[in-house]
Amino acid sequence: MACGIRSISRKEGVLLIYIEKAHIMNEEDMKRVLRRIAIEIIERNRGLEDVVLLGIQRRGVYLAGRLKELLKDIEGVKVPTGELDITLYRDDIPTLLEQPVVHSTSIPVDIAGKKLILVDDVLYTGRTIRAALDALMDLGRPDNVQLVILVDRGHRELPIQADYVGKVIPTSRNEMVEVFMRELDGKDQVVITEESEVQVD
Repeated sequence: MACGIRSISRKEGVLLIYIEKAHIMNEEDMKRVLRRIAIEIIERNRGLEDVVLLGIQRRGVYLAGRLKELLKDIEGVKVPTGELDITLYRDDIPTLLEQPVVHSTSIPVDIAGKKLILVDDVLYTGRTIRAALDALMDLGRPDNVQLVILVDRGHRELPIQADYVGKVIPTSRNEMVEVFMRELDGKDQVVITEESEVQVD
C-alpha cells in the first residue's frame, strides 16, 4: 500500500525523495513479536542462566532493554543487559564522506563463558553483525553468540543468519526498512520506503 512521501533531501543537484510504500509493524505488532522472541530465548537456552543481552547501537539497545523487561516479567530473572558500538569496526569507514558518530559501549559483566545474545533492528547485508562479532572478540570469549533481529530484509553479503527473527520482509535493494521506536522517535513502527531521484537545476 502506497502511503505517500516520507522525506525529501537534496544532494549534488538531485532531489532524493523517500516514498513510504508500506507499513510493516505497528506498536501492538512489535509488542507481540518481542514477547514471542523472549519466550524463544528462554526455551532455546533452557532458562536464563548465563544469558547476557547486548544491544547494538542505536535501536538495538532499546530492543534489548525491552527484551530484558519481558524476560523479567516471564521468568522473574533480571538478565544483564549492555550496549555495543560497532562504529570503529565497520569495513566501510574509509568510504564515508562524514566522520562517523561513535556511541557508547557498556558491558555489565565479564562475557567469558556467557551465552551472549546480540540484538539489532534490521538484518541486511550482514556487515553490521560481522563488525559486532569483531568487537566482541576484543572484549572476551563468550560460550556462544546468538542473534536477535526485529526485521530480516534479505540481501545477505556474508553467511550470517539470525537465531530469533521478528519478521522476514522481502525487499529490493532500492528499498529501505525504517524502524521507529518511541524512545528515539516517539512511536513504534516499521515501514518500507523507496528512494527516487529527481534532477534539479
